[in-house]
Amino acid sequence: MNGLLELTLGIMTALGGFVDISELVFCLAAGARFGYQLLWVVLVGTIGIAVYGEMSGRIAAVLGKPVFTVVRERLGWNVAAMVLLAATLVNVLTCAAEVGGLAIILQVLGASRYQWMLLAAAGFLLVSVYLLPFRWIERVFGLLGLPLLVYVVAAVAMDPDWGAAARGLLPSAPLPDTPGWALYLYFGVGLLSSILMPYEIYFYSSGGIEEGWTVKDLLVNKLTAGVGFLLGGVLAMALIVVGALAFKPLGIVPEHLTSTLLGAAGPLARAGFAVALVGIFFAVGGAAVETALAAAYNVTQFFELPWGKRKKPAEVPLFTACWMAAIVLGFAIAASGVNPVQIVEYSVFFAVLVLPLTYWPVLRLADDRQAMGKHANAGIIRALGWAYLVLICVVAAAAVPLMVLTHNGQG
Repeated sequence: MNGLLELTLGIMTALGGFVDISELVFCLAAGARFGYQLLWVVLVGTIGIAVYGEMSGRIAAVLGKPVFTVVRERLGWNVAAMVLLAATLVNVLTCAAEVGGLAIILQVLGASRYQWMLLAAAGFLLVSVYLLPFRWIERVFGLLGLPLLVYVVAAVAMDPDWGAAARGLLPSAPLPDTPGWALYLYFGVGLLSSILMPYEIYFYSSGGIEEGWTVKDLLVNKLTAGVGFLLGGVLAMALIVVGALAFKPLGIVPEHLTSTLLGAAGPLARAGFAVALVGIFFAVGGAAVETALAAAYNVTQFFELPWGKRKKPAEVPLFTACWMAAIVLGFAIAASGVNPVQIVEYSVFFAVLVLPLTYWPVLRLADDRQAMGKHANAGIIRALGWAYLVLICVVAAAAVPLMVLTHNGQG
């Protein structure tokens, strides 16, 4: 039973990182524009984030080092400081989008003014993180995000063309009835970037240390990374299928979080709507918690100061101040009136610019036999690790030009 509960770390990372507000809307939009054609990007991204997560978790278990300690040691103080600044900016922007998403869900539940719901969402997050121990943060947001599986049920209920979906798992040129190469590449890069968001790994590796992982927990690491991210990948694919079947035939491109709810409500009526509402609330809330804690983990690990939810707030004052500040700043940005989806789209594309500089140090240390001994990368993990480094660098180079060329995906 205890082993099953530990899997909630992977579940929360998947549902709050893989399937957050950006993924919910972005996957539906990709399906609405390109049908099943971008399913292969989710498959590639799922394998990549599982490899990245497994390596970072293995380093945490064997050496007790979280990601930003590795970044500082491998890149040096000056370069790592710039990475820290960029990563913190992305974390705060992402947190702002998630706070805005929670406020939208609260409005759907019947509440009135958006500004008041933003305040309620930020208050809910502050109280939850302050009061709940790390393990219960995992369980509450991870397990209560599981109703998102309703999108898998909805996708199957809509009777997709399974042959076409299977062909979508292989890369292909955009079909004649789709917007063309520029938007195809934009959505491909955006999907891959949102799946490989660095904050997922900051949270995951630090969470392993919060849980007290040792070499005895390497199997737990493999299971949590594998099961958690696989679950996230299945949900992302289901969202693309729902977008392809519910919105593409109508020529509608969903651009709001509420559109996601309509995707589940179509085939499953009110029950689907209600279940999706619960799942989205806790998945988006989980993403907000992850980004806030990730910001705090990064800062305190970089400066080698005490950190962690396993300590009382007064024992880790900077850590506590950082995650609180991330939520408060996120609230302030969301309160400015910017669309939460637009915020997170910018954060997704800017995050991929930082990704090579956090991925490379993890890969190098995981490959280092002198440091890791018999637990160093070997075989398929080593090959995949280096292949994904090349892919990540290509995607990082393409991200900003594609944003400019497509006017942020508008065509």
